[in-house]
Amino acid sequence: MVSDTLRGGQWAGQPKKLVPRLLCGLLLCCILLSLAGCGSRGGGSWSKGGVVGGKPYTIRGKTYYPLKSAHGFVEEGVASWYGPGFHGKKTANGERFNQYAMTAAHKTLPLGTKVRVTHLGNRRSILVRVNDRGPFVDDRVIDLSRGAAERLDMIGSGTARVRVQSLSGGVPEIDEAGDIRGEFFVQVGAFASKLNARELAQKLQKAGYKGRLEYGNNNKWNVQVGPWANAGKAREMLQIFRAVYPGAFVLGGSK
Repeated sequence: MVSDTLRGGQWAGQPKKLVPRLLCGLLLCCILLSLAGCGSRGGGSWSKGGVVGGKPYTIRGKTYYPLKSAHGFVEEGVASWYGPGFHGKKTANGERFNQYAMTAAHKTLPLGTKVRVTHLGNRRSILVRVNDRGPFVDDRVIDLSRGAAERLDMIGSGTARVRVQSLSGGVPEIDEAGDIRGEFFVQVGAFASKLNARELAQKLQKAGYKGRLEYGNNNKWNVQVGPWANAGKAREMLQIFRAVYPGAFVLGGSK
């Protein structure tokens, strides 16, 4: 955020022509920050209406490949929210964005997918429908509408650690600790080249980690370590792998 450097007379006594220059500079910074997805409190999305729903698209030099299926999809990361600045504008699937509806933006899930989003801090859980693309900021995995964010009690904080799970695979089985049972993996890399993916898989195998190499719906060779019997253990391992592979995330579902 750009701080209010003019407040409190900080620039009193400076030449008058300096103030317009400062104002222009601040305006430019605000524009650049908004383009970078760092808008007010958690509105971490960017040019949503210009993204075609199911086709590969490129944002800031990075190409995203929407999944063909959401079956068994699970991931964890940071959620943000967006609202007033996009209210009434077209979403990636052509709808008009309603900040009070239970919807969300995701980079690769098929548009129309219904997902359960669980706040890992307060354990609140909601159901939302993906109708938009984003967020394209840091490690954020989903951008919720204002209405959805209010139900998760994350308006004030702007962001929250969440679990995102597709409902296409049915109702998940929960163990005594409240974790989802199933086969969970940590994806540490995705490559267009099978050779590069195999090299990473072999390196991990030499380090004592089991895993698999799969050609996924993202049209890439995915290197995944695991499986673990519940989401909790996979989350623990995720923290280890992220020290070396910052883009790693948990995925999996029912057996």
